[in-house]
Order: sequence, then C-alpha cells, then structure tokens
Amino acid sequence: MVVMGKNVTQKLLESHLVSGEMKVGEEIGIKIDQALMQDATGTMVMLELEAMGLQSAKTEVACQYVDHNLIQTDFKNPDDHLFLYSACQKFGIHYSKPGNGVSHPVHMERLGKPGKTMVGSDSHTPAGGALGMIAIGTGGLEVALAIAGKPFYVAMPQVFGVKLTGSLPDWVSAKDVILEMLRRHDVKGGVGKIIEYYGPGLKNLTAMDRHVIANMGAELGATTTVFPSDEVTHEFLKQQERGDDFLEILADKDATYDLYDEIDLSSLEPLIACPTSPGNVVPVREVAGKPIFQSMIGSSANPGLRDFAIAALILQGKKAQDNVSLDINPSSRQVLDHLAEQGYLNSLIEGGGRIHQAGCNGCIGMGQAPATGKISLRTNPRNFPGRSGTKEDQVYLCSPETAIASALTGVITDPRTLDMDYPSFKEPKRIKVVDSLTPPAKTKERCELIMGPNIKPLPPFDPLGDHVKGEVLLKLGDNISTDGILPGGTKVLPFRSNISEISKFTFYQIDETFYDRAMAKQKEGSILVGGENYGQGSSREHAAITPRYLGVKVVIAKSYARIHRKNLLNFGVVPLDFVSNEDYDAIDQGDVLEVSHIKEHVQNGSEMEVVNVTKGKTFKAKFCYSKKEKESLLAGGLINVVLAEKG
Repeated sequence: MVVMGKNVTQKLLESHLVSGEMKVGEEIGIKIDQALMQDATGTMVMLELEAMGLQSAKTEVACQYVDHNLIQTDFKNPDDHLFLYSACQKFGIHYSKPGNGVSHPVHMERLGKPGKTMVGSDSHTPAGGALGMIAIGTGGLEVALAIAGKPFYVAMPQVFGVKLTGSLPDWVSAKDVILEMLRRHDVKGGVGKIIEYYGPGLKNLTAMDRHVIANMGAELGATTTVFPSDEVTHEFLKQQERGDDFLEILADKDATYDLYDEIDLSSLEPLIACPTSPGNVVPVREVAGKPIFQSMIGSSANPGLRDFAIAALILQGKKAQDNVSLDINPSSRQVLDHLAEQGYLNSLIEGGGRIHQAGCNGCIGMGQAPATGKISLRTNPRNFPGRSGTKEDQVYLCSPETAIASALTGVITDPRTLDMDYPSFKEPKRIKVVDSLTPPAKTKERCELIMGPNIKPLPPFDPLGDHVKGEVLLKLGDNISTDGILPGGTKVLPFRSNISEISKFTFYQIDETFYDRAMAKQKEGSILVGGENYGQGSSREHAAITPRYLGVKVVIAKSYARIHRKNLLNFGVVPLDFVSNEDYDAIDQGDVLEVSHIKEHVQNGSEMEVVNVTKGKTFKAKFCYSKKEKESLLAGGLINVVLAEKG
C-alpha cells in the first residue's frame, strides 16, 4: 500500500485529534490551544463562562480584545469594557484594552504560534492561518467551552489546495489575490473546505500578505485557511522579537489535496468587489470613473504596516480630493507607532487623511458611515447591505493601492493609470515592538465581575418541544447575512450583553415590524424560511440567540453558513433544509407551518414532515445532525448540556 505524504492541514489536525477519523464529512474533535474573543461577542463568552462556573482558563492562551465597540456615547460600552477587564482578571485571560487595535493582527503580532490550534468568537479568526495555525471562527459558546478545556467539534472538511506561482506585479497586492479567489468561487465556494495555499509563489508573499488572504477566506465560506510555516513566517516572528516561537511546518513533497486550483500571481490585475457582496468581483478598470465619497484604509483585512505605508508613499506630496473623506484606520497600536516614527503618518495627515483610533471602526459600522447612496471604497472584508451604518450604502472592497489612487482622483481609479512609478516598500527586519496586552492575573484570588446596569445574565432556554405550529414571520432570499439578521453598528451593539434589549433590532434592516410581530407570537412560537447560504458573515451568536428569545423555534432554509447553523443548534433552534426548491417556492410569508414528533425525528430520522396548514400541503425537510448536535438541540441548547453535566 502506497502511503502518500501529508499536507499542512492534515499535519495540524492529526497532531490535535482527540476523537473521530479524518474522513471528509465525519465529525472530529480537536484539542484547542488558543482562544480569541472580541468585545462584540466576548461579553457573551464571559457570561457563558460565569454560567458554567469556570475557575480558570484551560487553554495555553486566551485573549479578550476590545476592538469593535470603541465609541463611548454613553455608559454602555465603557461599562462593558470594565466588565471584560474584570472577567479576564477572574478567569485568567489576556486583555487588550480599547485603542490597542484589531484582534487578528494584534494576536498575530504578540500571541499566534505556528503549529497551534485556535478558535475565536469572530468569523475572521482564520487570519491566524497565516502563521501555520488551524484557526477557526465559531460562536461564542463553543469558544467558552474551549477555554473550559473542551475539544472543538467540526465535520472534517475537504482540503482545497491552491497552488501559487509567480510574483505580484506593480500596483497589485495581496487583496487582489483573495478577490481573485472570490471572483472564481463566490461566497459559497469555500463551504465545507479548508483552503491551503502552497507552491513557489508563496516565497513572494509576506506573513502579513498571507494574513490578508487568510482573513478573507471567511468570505468564501471556508472553515479556515492554512499557510505553511516557513522562512517567511520565521522572518515575521523575528521581526516581532518572537523568533523562538517558530516551528517549521511544510507540506510533504508528495502531499495531495481533495480539490485543486492554481493562481499565477504575475497574471493578476487590480480587482474590486462591487455592492453588495464580497463575491461580486470585477476588474477595477470595468468600473473606473464612478465618483466616490469615501476611501477607507485599514481593518483586519488589510492590517499590515505596508498597507498603510504604501498608501502614504502614493499620497506623498499630494492631497485627496476635497469631496472625498479619506479615513485611515490603524490596525494596531504598534503599526500606528511605526507609521508615526517613520514619517508615513505625516504624509497621510498632510494628504487629507482622517486618523482614527486603532480598531475595527467603520468595518463594523462604528462610525465613518458613508453618505446616502454614495460610493465608499474600503479595504474591509465585507460590504453587506447596511453594514457600513448607512442603510442605502454603496460599499466597494479593494486594495490600498486602488483606495488611495481613487482618493487622489475622486473617482474609482485603476492605480496602474496614475502618472507615477510604483513606490518601493520593504518590510523592516526589526521594528519597535509595542506589547500593549495586559497579561492574566497571577494571583490565585481572582477579582469579582464588575457588571453595569446594561449587563444581564444569559436568559434560560427550555428544552426542545415535540411540536411546533407557527407562522412564517419572514420569508428570506439567498445570502442573508448575520448583519441582516441582527445588525452591528453604534445603535445596536452596545446592547450586546442585554439580550432582551438587543432583540428589538432583530431583522430591523429587513422588516422593522419583525420585533413586534415576533413578540406577539413569542409564547406559541414561530418559524423563519430562508434561501441559500442563510446566515453568512459574522460569527455573532446574537443572530441565533435573539430569534430564539423572540420565540423562533424552527428555521427552514435551502442551505446554511457553517457558523450560523451551529449557533442555531447551540441555542436550541431546529435548522432544517428544503429537500426541493419547489417547496420553498410554495411557501408565503404568513403561512402557518406545523412540525410534529420533533424529538423522535431528531433522534432517529433524517427527514421531518412539515405541514403547510394554510395551503393544505405537506412537504419533507431534511437534516443531518451529529450525535453531539442532537444532544445540544434536545436539551434546548449547549449551555443546558454543560449545566446538566455539572449537576
């Protein structure tokens, strides 16, 4: 029998496997070394840890970042910051205070290690794959369980090998690589897959270039993205004064993959994702000339020093157009410090840039909202409708080169058409390290949680009932995002630790009457109907918790995004799939649907019979739950399982 070599993904998973077989589609359990939380989801993680009665974090590393809810318009956000700090002190977790920067690049600078596994309560956690890690975004409850020392369970994905050759031409950068992947495969192309990059082109991508690509693998729907840990990784770690953390992890020469693709980097051109999907990608030249209102540089999707430095070099001695808001969002305190020290910040300021604090900011709708119907170019990872904070937005996603070129001209501009040579930038071998993290408390006596008036305990959820007869409160189309289900932004996310209050915003961007209609049906229960890829985007479990709190018992969709499907199961909502699209077509909003013998079907079957009482028709809905998912669903949610185990 011929034994084939292993790819990087297989090596990482095999070294952490605690249960199951690594066969595609089978559930595996893996040991988790690191955990990452951000404040929009982290408050729920901490409340869940408190509900579990955890004494101290069991992972090698766990860090809570405050990077989303930075705007302090009243007491709610600062109260939550204080709560998170106290929780980190209580549970033995690193804390990154407001202004330190976006979780993913800061974690890569200070804590990420090749060969480690990580789960994070942020969907862009796969950015950690740039260092040769298995880093997976998931709901906060599963992150809490990992911190408590439990394995993480996932269906073994296919490993999608993408061979890179050549080197990027002038005016083309790492953002164009991931936009090319989205152009080819769209927002569902990575579902059920881990994307692993390999090939001779890798040596021409820096560690932060790889971060850009791994970060936006989430937009493909991928479970995660993996790069090898090679000399490029080693150089990055030495730059960060962490050279001893390096571990070489390479694919074997005869390694194979379940699926293949290949990108010649030298053939790429500047690309741009048009509204309202990261998968709506075209060459910049095809939309050039459209007037813009805003150009934004930064976010977790373009967080490297070079992303800001290259913009500063292009802008040097010039100014953005007067009618363009040029927003600069530094990704970390360390990057901001270096930009200031090297003079890049001066060029950005003198060129008309608005310098914001290091954090997520406009990416999550925390300020920097664009004008109604006006084009905003952003180096962000997402452009779902309304995510910017403006309901009628026109957000395009592009590279720093395209963003700054367009700020100079006032219209969408292919940067290759600028009358200048492409500026030269080389990553410094060494930088001044800014370690701004607060380490876990060393004393055995942990502090008590500091809970302001807006912080409420997680509401209890009853075990799964055996019968649901409810109205279809909403019938939704394809690619509904978690931003559409439960939006972010300055108006909503300050209520993230108060489920009863934040639930008032459920689906309000789609139907402002939803909350009132759901509350009227809360006791009897209701049903949602969705299209393909339901729940794409953010990992925020609030998008599952608030419908559950409002009485939604069942969701029937054509297909689900991985994280949202798991969040529904974790909080006791039954996710079902249409067997036939004709059954979806036959349902109208307002129809009453009935499902009986639910527990028996969950335990023993693969299909449930659904009666459309309004239309007098019956159809089949399918499902496939693992043993652990069944246990969670029947208990009314994973937190109930944990509490039952504790007795």
